[in-house]
Parts: sequence; structure tokens; C-alpha cells
Amino acid sequence: MNPKGWIIYNGHLPGNKFLDFAEWIQAATERQNVQTKIVKNNELLSYLTETSLDLLRNNGMGLPDFAVFTDKDIYLARQLEFLGVQVFNSARTIEISDDKIASYQALAFHGLPIPRTVAAPKMFASSPSFNPDDYQAAIDKFGFPMIIKEAFGSFGEQVYLVQNKDEMYIKLKELQGKPFVLQEFVSTSYGRDIRLHVTGEKVVASMMRHAPNDFRANVTAGGAMQPYGPSEYEMNLAIAATKAIGAEFAGVDLLLGPNEKRLVCEINSNAHIRNIYNCTGINVAESIIGHIMKIMQNGGYHE
Repeated sequence: MNPKGWIIYNGHLPGNKFLDFAEWIQAATERQNVQTKIVKNNELLSYLTETSLDLLRNNGMGLPDFAVFTDKDIYLARQLEFLGVQVFNSARTIEISDDKIASYQALAFHGLPIPRTVAAPKMFASSPSFNPDDYQAAIDKFGFPMIIKEAFGSFGEQVYLVQNKDEMYIKLKELQGKPFVLQEFVSTSYGRDIRLHVTGEKVVASMMRHAPNDFRANVTAGGAMQPYGPSEYEMNLAIAATKAIGAEFAGVDLLLGPNEKRLVCEINSNAHIRNIYNCTGINVAESIIGHIMKIMQNGGYHE
């Protein structure tokens, strides 16, 4: 008998983009004869007492055998794990993926190529001791232009390109109280990157993204897509990056560095899959669910 699952998305977000992702995953489960239910995260309240952990459920649903997160509700994912539910990707993986500083630290720890990066020290909002000159060492290391990237953000919306010290200081002042990194600007990848979708130890789909009028290649930022045949080197790098954050599946973005070198830009533990389907005709949801079922049939994974 196949295990039963939940597909969880954020019920507070506007628009249908996140529900659409959940529906693609559910359609794949139906084709593989797996019973699942789409659930909003705000239908599940994590309940904590000194003697138990539980979920307050608006509809009285029994717990599933597994849950697929199309969202980044780390605390809910962890609560489900405490209750014995297999979560894909795991709460720890979602946590690392959601935090770009943690992601870059994991990649660097595993010796994978990334843009040279400086993690900003923790700073509280409107700190009277804020001094932009604290970042002079990063200027000396990278020069300008330079990337400033918030630790938490999606679709390229919290990534900034600053051209000089004045622009940098203005942006740093705006970001007081938020975690962020300073990063070298990889000019050879201006407006271009490669998105590879990894499931298990296999790249199942890939595309090149190109934005002619923006340094970011995200489709949301205006980028166009075309199918891409990755090299063995690129596939191995994407798989290694996925493993570095403990993901069972992920979308990995590679920058095109000098001399054909590839750099891991970001890893998304819940990368949306409609764009890659529109570009390549490959439904990544099928491989995600197939991989999850193999894990569940082998007794699940154990953190």
C-alpha cells in the first residue's frame, strides 16, 4: 500500500503561483497512484506543551506518512518531523536553503565553487554604531561593481548591484537589521545563468536563462529561457551542491564564470517547476515524487 501524503504551501501568499506548484506535485502523485492532500500551512497550528507536541488542524485530518513542502515554513516542517512525518525536503534543508548565508557556508565547507562572498556581521535595526567603513575590507577584496544580497529573498528581488561606494553605503543603510552578504560581481555571467533541477543524484532538466536588460537572469525579472544541455562537470556540480545542503531535490543556479568555470549562485529546496516545463517539456514533479516514493518504500530517511 502506498503511503499517504500532504503537499503544503503558504496560504498567506497572494496569487496562484505557490498553489500552482502544489497542484503540479499533486497531479504527479495521482499519476503514480499515491494519495495526497494539498494543505495550507495556516490550516496547521503547531501546538506545544511540556508533555507533548501536536498539530491543531482545522479539518481534523489525521497525520500523513510524508509531506512535501512547496513552502519555507521551517517551524511547521520541524514540528511534523517531531511527530514522525517524513518531510521533503527536510526542515534542516529548507532552513539552509532559505538562508543564503547558511547556503554559502555549506557550499564553501564542501569545497564547491562559489562567488567570493563576505557575510555581514549581525547588526540590529537603526544601530547608532553603524559605520559603512566597516566594510572597507570587502571593497578592497572585490572592488566595484559589487553584489549585495539579502540572506532571505526570492526571485532575485533582494539582490542589488552597486556601482560605487556611495551606492553601497546607501544600500547598507537601508539594510540595517537584515542579514546580507557582499559578493563579487561575476561580470561574465551578466544577465545569464543555468538552472538545473536535481532529483536524488540526477539532473532531470536544465535551461539557460538570459535577461538582456538586467544583471539578474530570473524569469520573474524579465529573463528568457531556452533548453540547455549541461556538461558532465555542470551536472556533477549541481548534484554536489544539492547534497551539500542535504536536499533530496533542488533547483541549482550556476553562474558562468571566467574561462568556462561555473560557480554555484543559489540552491532552492522548493524551486518552482512550471517554467522549466514550459522551456523543456520535462515535468520535474514526476521525478520528485518517484524519488520520494523510493525513499518511503525503503523505510524513509532518518535525520
